[in-house]
This record gives sequence, C-alpha cells and structure tokens, in this order.
Amino acid sequence: MASRRASNFWFGLLALVVATFLWFLAHRSSMIERGYDIPVVFKGVPENLVITDQSADVVNIQVQGSRAAHRNFFATKTEYGIDVAGAKPGPALYELDLSRIELPRGTQIVSRSPASIEVEFERRGRKSVQIRPDLEGEPADGYVISEIAVDPPRVWLTGARSAVLRLSEVVTETIQVAGIDAPLEREARLSLGSEHVWMEESRPVKVRISVEALEPLEPLDGDQQGESKG
Repeated sequence: MASRRASNFWFGLLALVVATFLWFLAHRSSMIERGYDIPVVFKGVPENLVITDQSADVVNIQVQGSRAAHRNFFATKTEYGIDVAGAKPGPALYELDLSRIELPRGTQIVSRSPASIEVEFERRGRKSVQIRPDLEGEPADGYVISEIAVDPPRVWLTGARSAVLRLSEVVTETIQVAGIDAPLEREARLSLGSEHVWMEESRPVKVRISVEALEPLEPLDGDQQGESKG
C-alpha cells in the first residue's frame, strides 16, 4: 500500500511538472514584440529661451508582452516628458529614462532608440515689424489701385533671437486682385519665414484694397487734330 501511494505521488508530481512546462511554452509562444513611437515633450522651458533644434522628436521602443497586454497599451496617449528647467543657451544632452513610461502589466521594454536626445537652446527675442501685402494680378481695365490699408500695420514677433532680428518686415499670403473693379477686403495669414518665429498676439490681419476708375481720355477736336498732323 505504501509503495502504491509513493508511486501515485511521483506520477502526480511528474504530471504537475509536465503541465507547468507546457504552460510555460504556451505562455512564451504567446509573447510578441511590437514597436511604438512615443512623442517627446519638453517641459519647463525657460521663458527667455527657445528650442531651435532637437535630435529626435519621438522615442521608438520595442515592447514584449502578450497580445492582450499590447491591446491595452495606448501608445497614442503616451508621451515621454523631458524637464528642461534650468537650461542655458547652447546644446544640452538628456539621457532617456524609460522606466518613467507606464506599461501594462506583463510587458517590458526590450530595446529603445535613441538612448539620449540633444537639444539646442537659443535666447528669445522680440521685435515690431511692418506688414507688407503680397498682391498678384492687375485690376480690371480702366481701374487702378488707389489705396492699400493693413490692419494692424505692424506686428510684434517673438522667437529665436537670431531669426527675429533678421526680419525687417513680414509678408502676407498672396492676395489675388486680378480683374477687381470694386473695393476688396481679405483676412490674410502671414509668412514669417521661420518655424522658430511667432506672432505675440494671434489676431487676424485684414487687408483692404481700394480701386478707382481712370479718367477717360478726351477726344481731340478738328483743329487740334489738324495741328497735331501739322
């Protein structure tokens, strides 16, 4: 009787080991890897600085986990924040700590790219410049443009100091005036010429164009025609 109990014990233990091994294999086979691009967001940028360049705007991570875990990982709602408070003008290097990325239970990051991000900071500048409308075309026959008014006539710009100080004026988007014979008013966007320059106040720019008719030429009378021929 004792030998039979011992035999059953060992058979049971063997069955448990086999079942555990099979479960482990099934679990391993259900693990998959997927890549995700996590947007990089800079926080705490000093008010006197502007970011003009960065070596990467996303961090690519390869995540290993079950299919269910991957379905629970909403990468579009995940971001990697970098605190740049205390930054100074010039380049700065920030090592990535991916332990701050929240992952679903049962997943892990197996690789990443890049390992660090280099950021270029520049002092912020501001300047008031004139707005010049960019007109294309000619009014209708017999009409000329008599006045062009821009509201506001000038705009305050801010951004990277080197880019701001280079500007003496900003130009509106192209406004078509071909064939007009009456006053025209348009809201126009500005072409600032640099992605590191912005308007301090985001307000619409209105361009008003007035036209007037040309005076018709008076026909010459007979004596004048004769004199002109003579």
